[in-house]
Amino acid sequence: MPDTAHDFRTYVEENLDALGTDPGRVALVHQGRRVTAGEFRALVHRMARALRGQGIDRGQTVTLLSGNLPETIAARYAANLIGCRVNHLYNKLSADVQATIVKDVETAALIVDPRFDDRAAELTTLAPVATVLTLGPAKSGTDLLELASAESDEPVPSGARPEDICTIRHTGGTTGHPKGICTTYGQVRTFVNDEEPGDAKVLWERPADQERTRLLVCTTLAHAAGMMADVTLREHGLVVLLEDFDPAEVLAAVEREQITHLFLLPPLLYQLTDHPDAATTDTSSLRCLTYGGCQSSPARIADAVRRFGPVLVQFYGQNEAGGISVLPAGDHDPDNPERLRSAGRILPNVEVAVRDENGRDLPRGEHGEICIRSASIMQGYWKQPELTAEVLRDGWLHTGDIGFLDGDDYLTIVDRIKDMIVVVGGHVYTTELEDLLNSHPGVLQSAVFGVRDEDRMEQVYAAVVLSPGADVDADRLRAMVREARGAMYEPAHIEFVGQLPLTDAGKPDKKQLRALAPRTAV
Repeated sequence: MPDTAHDFRTYVEENLDALGTDPGRVALVHQGRRVTAGEFRALVHRMARALRGQGIDRGQTVTLLSGNLPETIAARYAANLIGCRVNHLYNKLSADVQATIVKDVETAALIVDPRFDDRAAELTTLAPVATVLTLGPAKSGTDLLELASAESDEPVPSGARPEDICTIRHTGGTTGHPKGICTTYGQVRTFVNDEEPGDAKVLWERPADQERTRLLVCTTLAHAAGMMADVTLREHGLVVLLEDFDPAEVLAAVEREQITHLFLLPPLLYQLTDHPDAATTDTSSLRCLTYGGCQSSPARIADAVRRFGPVLVQFYGQNEAGGISVLPAGDHDPDNPERLRSAGRILPNVEVAVRDENGRDLPRGEHGEICIRSASIMQGYWKQPELTAEVLRDGWLHTGDIGFLDGDDYLTIVDRIKDMIVVVGGHVYTTELEDLLNSHPGVLQSAVFGVRDEDRMEQVYAAVVLSPGADVDADRLRAMVREARGAMYEPAHIEFVGQLPLTDAGKPDKKQLRALAPRTAV
């Protein structure tokens, strides 16, 4: 990476350069609309000028309230091009939580997808914003696309510096007040730059024989899919945008657009695997089906390998930490559940230590907190120095994940510290119990969580999704758990549900499950 701000080029400038090499090729597809690389590049430059015309410039925060549109990516690029911080809201958060975030990051401009016009009105009532811009005609705000159409598409030089904050990504809000995770322009450039050892180099396998990468985005651009879209555009690939995850639509898009790359969180991968169309859809174009973002079930991953072939890649990372480890396609043996239970080997240029509660390094095989040191760890939580100091100590990020390293240097995650259930006699690791429940042939998916009783003691609860026509009840599952892991792991209550509630990012929403669980006290 260049050493001086004068020589520094942002990821946006480098991506726009790549788009400019073949302006006539289609770069993005959305609902039948095909946007060429040249059209997208021109829109970014026009938007950047329009933002400056509205008084928005380097060092200010632009917040996005938008779905998976080409214009959403263009707006982020335009704001980053002129040196703004960008915060992309999760659309499914409540208005109160979104308003808290908008105020917290000192939003100078709110850019709104017209389809979220009503939410924007509610949001700006709770958290007034000086400048509201819309990606097309809307009931309120100023149309940014109309403003941009009157501007030049000549290249706009960036004023961003490597140490400036590029993105503020918030935690999903499932465990309390969302925390703003700050990443610099220098770090983001490393992620997408294929000449440097960033996460993108190991995140997925490159297509063979100069085949063009064709990425399907069916999860929010505010999460990992947005970064994967950046890598794809940088590599002259095609980004196909779906508004949300629907297994039938995803399968149809894979066949129609000959998709090579796809990212899903594990619960969505299970839905895709189980959908009846999966058996008849041509998915042979897939080269890399990356999954991550939350714990996965070895039994269900084995199902996915049998369905889609040797194309699965597990990626373990955090917004706070960047990439940590990867389990490549070659390690996805459906007959080796122990290997599938691991998160793979540590990435190059990442140091991992497994430590006890006193900060002492633990030997191989012992469970402790996973601590990370690398160039990708966050700068800190936005304006929360005390919280930052809790997780960033002496250059090490304390992830809050419990895991262990084995003798072959594979890392296994067993739980989140906050999810671990403290019971009489010890600790119940929720992931281990979920893996056991999911191994039953009648179980498709499960989520395990703790609920406090009237004595404030945690009880083990499980929400279980059964396979169609499965003949299994709670007593049989409890007996299986008792026999395999002992009475300590036996759930006090098992609730059978049609599907697990998911967060906006696609993770099981244990906060919602806990709130809905039958109990005498919280």
